Amino acid sequence: MKSRFLLLAEIEMLNAAKFYEGQAHRLGVDFLDRVQMAVEDVESNPLRWPPYRRNIRRRLVSRFPYAVLYRVDPKNVVIVAVMHLHRNPNCWIGRA
Repeated sequence: MKSRFLLLAEIEMLNAAKFYEGQAHRLGVDFLDRVQMAVEDVESNPLRWPPYRRNIRRRLVSRFPYAVLYRVDPKNVVIVAVMHLHRNPNCWIGRA
């Protein structure tokens, strides 16, 4: 199953990568790689991760305090947020 990012989710992901890259060389790249691995995992088995809230599921990103929040549509996986786990956990609710 293919995935697509909502614009705000993509912006969140890129902002986080920029922040991490400012912390250490290639850390932002590592963050993007880890998010990509999480998204590929979701694409290969979208129902593996339990519902988080209503029809939204959550896949944690390894090494970083982030999660990929997504919903499963008939033809694709929609990435609703790339959410920091310790900041405003409800920022994505209007997107679902």
